[in-house]
Amino acid sequence: MIDSNIIEYSKLEPLNVSRETFPELEEFRSLILERNKDINLISSKSELISRERHIIDSAQIIDFIDINDKLCIDIGSGSGLPGIVLAIIMKHRKSDMEFHLYEKSYHKSNFLKEVSKKFSLKTKIFQKDIFEEKNLKTDLIVARAFKPLPIILQLADKNFKKFKNIILYLGRNRKEILKESIMKWQFKYEEKKSLTSEDSILIKISNLKKI
Repeated sequence: MIDSNIIEYSKLEPLNVSRETFPELEEFRSLILERNKDINLISSKSELISRERHIIDSAQIIDFIDINDKLCIDIGSGSGLPGIVLAIIMKHRKSDMEFHLYEKSYHKSNFLKEVSKKFSLKTKIFQKDIFEEKNLKTDLIVARAFKPLPIILQLADKNFKKFKNIILYLGRNRKEILKESIMKWQFKYEEKKSLTSEDSILIKISNLKKI
């Protein structure tokens, strides 16, 4: 019999996330809930819906990731959403992709190191403020519940020497935000409807240039 806690993850199967991955994603979620008593990893209001709200929401980014990418930087990882979730999925795909997670909080960074070791993930944890880093190089930048789009675009342009794509989430005011951003930046983008929210989309940005 399939564990009832795992069934909800089946919506990830069309994204080529194997069933063998689901128990580890669920274990990671349990660790977040356990440590949330001591560290503010997620909102206490979202604990009861954390499977969909945080884990599945983070995992759906995988549909946008190029299999040839070698390095992904999560610019404000927090509790590992989406960085740890993506690293778990790519581990089960036998991928060599590495994940660099930036989180300035001491306690959250330690949590990221603990779960990275527990799940034997290809991650490096940097307890640093991403805004103070310079000349970063990566294939992919990801962000979830971090900063508004204009700030992320500015960060990518100013603090990264090289990157190919940015993947992030936009909510119900996305049309206004995109319209504002296009006035200041030139870029190509793809969008996909969120699996977890009718009001949200995932967006993949490439060829970013300041106007």
